[in-house]
Amino acid sequence: MKSIFDSVSKKTSKMVTGQYSTSFSLGIHFLSRDFHEPIHGIYGFVRFADEIVDSFHDYNKKELLAEFRRDTFLSIERGISLNPILNSFQKVVNTYKIERELIDTFLDSMEMDLEKKEYSDEGYKKYILGSAEVVGLMCLRVFMEGDDTFYYELKPYAMGLGSAFQKINFLRDLNADYLGMGRIYFPKVNVLELNEETKFEIEKDIEADFDLGFSGIKKLPKKARLGVYVAYIYYRSLFNKIKKIEAEQLLAERIRIANSHKLVLLAGSYVRNSLNIL
Repeated sequence: MKSIFDSVSKKTSKMVTGQYSTSFSLGIHFLSRDFHEPIHGIYGFVRFADEIVDSFHDYNKKELLAEFRRDTFLSIERGISLNPILNSFQKVVNTYKIERELIDTFLDSMEMDLEKKEYSDEGYKKYILGSAEVVGLMCLRVFMEGDDTFYYELKPYAMGLGSAFQKINFLRDLNADYLGMGRIYFPKVNVLELNEETKFEIEKDIEADFDLGFSGIKKLPKKARLGVYVAYIYYRSLFNKIKKIEAEQLLAERIRIANSHKLVLLAGSYVRNSLNIL
């Protein structure tokens, strides 16, 4: 029965989410149960595409990504894939009417990682759009449950929040991206000479995205609000920690939030949401 295969596909996406991101898994836990399966489906798809460009160094990444793109759209057209991750994702896309443009834009950004090592202002914005903002829009399609008017009202907020999260990832992963991959996402930045002034300018840009994104969280339906707020609080805490350290330290280590502190953040988020004091 296909229902058994679909069940295996769902469990695979959930397993991938838990294996790769404990923080994201916790955020999903605080969403309505209606959203667990589709958000796991989106994360599994995004994670596998990212793995192709970031991890499969002994293989032809360009060929693998092209195959992944082709199989993605074939699965959406057919309504099934023998790849459990794509089988989960196609169900989300077809159920919530996620636009092909969002998927293409995301995969285009992954393709940029195959070649690009440094980014212009235009390239940086394009990469942020594809790697983060459209992923936020995929999730927003799920949260809106077919309400197009509400979706377009909240679209800029979702894009702002996704942008903030990604830029924080860039700061957090400065060491791995530059020393491990030779990538510099921030335009006109010499990573080896990163100073406090440049770091402050990047942080100001992130603050603006955060402020926009937070305004949108308060507008979200109750079924989605707590889970997204939990993600916001985690990234805000990570951002605050990054702001307190010197610029040169970012290249020396990967900044983390301890699991014990994550639990404290989660508890506080739950209380604030319950009391409606976001």
